[in-house]
Amino acid sequence: MPTTDNFRIEDTDVPQLNDGEVLVRTLYLSVDPYMRSRMNDRKSYVPPFKLNEPIVGGAVGEVVESRSPSFTKGDIVTGMLSWRLYSAAKAEELHKIDPKIAPITTALNILGIPGLTAYFGLLDICNPQPDETVVVSGAAGAVGTAVCQIAKIKGCRVVGIAGSDDKNAYLKNELQVDATINYKTEDVRQALANACPKGVDVYFDNVGGDVSDAALLLINKGARISICGQISMYNLERMDVGLRPQPLLLVNSAMMKGFIVIDYAPRFAEGVTQLGKWLAAGKLKYAENIVEGFENAPRAFLGLFAGENLGKQLVKVAE
Repeated sequence: MPTTDNFRIEDTDVPQLNDGEVLVRTLYLSVDPYMRSRMNDRKSYVPPFKLNEPIVGGAVGEVVESRSPSFTKGDIVTGMLSWRLYSAAKAEELHKIDPKIAPITTALNILGIPGLTAYFGLLDICNPQPDETVVVSGAAGAVGTAVCQIAKIKGCRVVGIAGSDDKNAYLKNELQVDATINYKTEDVRQALANACPKGVDVYFDNVGGDVSDAALLLINKGARISICGQISMYNLERMDVGLRPQPLLLVNSAMMKGFIVIDYAPRFAEGVTQLGKWLAAGKLKYAENIVEGFENAPRAFLGLFAGENLGKQLVKVAE
């Protein structure tokens, strides 16, 4: 498990711009579980962070200077930026946000990567059908809350798994999830069996580990499993050995597929358009846990692994 001792803050000069670049003042930083895997020096779908260089992640900021015709001072933009107060970015790496459509933080939440992850990971891979049972682990996170709601839009029965009674109350009362399980206080296997008397047709896996083992034991014929994250395993010092899923997948003619949302980049506009329509129609809600202060970005990141966030974990850097 990382600690705050693995981070430091340095004072540097505000970067100077080259032609085609934009100077962005950071307003919000996104902290995400996948960042933990980039702290390991091993092969993954993205290169590891480099030592003694700023972390890079999703951010929203304000253009304060531009040497690109695509942006002007005052524009609100989003992109993958360094954890800096001011960043120089190439114009083609940024996307303009219209603050009149939705709060700017939604670009890092329901209308950004978390929402798109839920949209494609559930609809493209799992293709949920009306009256099917959909189980979502990490259901109170930014991706999980979106998955639960999209599954309800599609007419499914949804079972959410989260780590506190407060989170589960939000899932039931605000998002209309049909059943919830507190994995910290309940026997997950028994609770899932009780909540899924007809078995599991779709499992959206955000956490891995024992929770996912319990879900796999209940899959139905033709079940679909979408592997989005494995947060329960990111800080293990040795590989976890658990249930071997192949026999369950075989006898149930089931499918398990991992995915990275960037694989769907050519279809992002489709996803944002549909998510935006559902949001405007009141069919989608979103939650945010905002930590104030740039200096608290490491603490906000570590809070992900303590389960302190309901919905999207963000750091507010400036107004």
